Amino acid sequence: MSEGQKFQLGTIGALSLSVVSSVSIVICNKALISTLGFTFATTLTSWHLLVTFCSLHVALWMKMFEHKPFDPRAVMGFGILNGISIGLLNLSLGFNSVGFYQMTKLAIIPCTVLLETLFFRKKFSRKIQFSLTILLLGVGIATVTDLQLNMLGSVLSLLAVITTCVAQIMTNTIQKKFKVSSTQLLYQSCPYQAITLFVTGPFLDGLLTNQNVFAFKYTSQVVFFIVLSCMISVSVNFSTFLVIGKTSPVTYQVLGHLKTCLVLAFGYVLLKDPFNWRNILGIMVAVIGMVVYSYFCSVETQQKASEASTQLPQMKESEKDPLIAVENGSGVLSDGGGVGVQKSTAPVWNSNKDFQA
Repeated sequence: MSEGQKFQLGTIGALSLSVVSSVSIVICNKALISTLGFTFATTLTSWHLLVTFCSLHVALWMKMFEHKPFDPRAVMGFGILNGISIGLLNLSLGFNSVGFYQMTKLAIIPCTVLLETLFFRKKFSRKIQFSLTILLLGVGIATVTDLQLNMLGSVLSLLAVITTCVAQIMTNTIQKKFKVSSTQLLYQSCPYQAITLFVTGPFLDGLLTNQNVFAFKYTSQVVFFIVLSCMISVSVNFSTFLVIGKTSPVTYQVLGHLKTCLVLAFGYVLLKDPFNWRNILGIMVAVIGMVVYSYFCSVETQQKASEASTQLPQMKESEKDPLIAVENGSGVLSDGGGVGVQKSTAPVWNSNKDFQA
């Protein structure tokens, strides 16, 4: 099996793990929050991260991965920013209508595209932009109902979108820059995320629910679902870093909207949640957008791999024959007949699948 095939197989596995674990934890948390009345989402998230860190520490002790320390300031800033983005998303949901909150989540994709275009000079092809538009339209039809605006809620939503986009872009760039795996990055950043939410969680939850998490009555059923939620969260957190590292922040957001559609469908089938023609139409349009997006990503990835494989032998040949190198300008022909500028080519395993070559 070639390296390219191994990478594609690993990417499919990461995407599948992310979908299964995320849908599972949503169903578990819905039972915990809606049925059992445990509405302390931010505090629960801090427990998720603590359990994830403990699980990774055990895995490190068992030598299942290698600890690779790198820039501590980058790790601390990244971990705290991730924790802040989670808290802001919860506040956005608390101070806005459900419809406006869904619009906030939809805004993350175009915001990510904008930030990567402005600061990283990455170009998204027209086909990718078109498929993302179809996807966002479908999810919007399926999930957005009312749009009640208020100043505080709008500001919180804006901050939530910006911090989430930056955190997810950092997840991808840090893994590439410092050459660390998703597991190594998650292990080092988890404590900062957990501490940030553990300190602020009870205050935010109290502000949103007017209840005290420490005064809640913890029955055996509540404890069981909390433990189950924490166990599933290990897989959710790991797969999140894995997917963003192997693909891109935009692809992760596309995957997130697929999860939303699946949650709506499972909610109707398993929990008998209300379902109407808008939900069905929106899910169908969103699925079409996801299929088109996946197809265009696959085509562009194959084109990049083909270009890299054809240019590599030419570069090697020019290095062997100095005469050809002088005549062609370091082996790359220029339109003006002079010495050309050698272009850097991405390796075959390049995972920036959203970008035009």
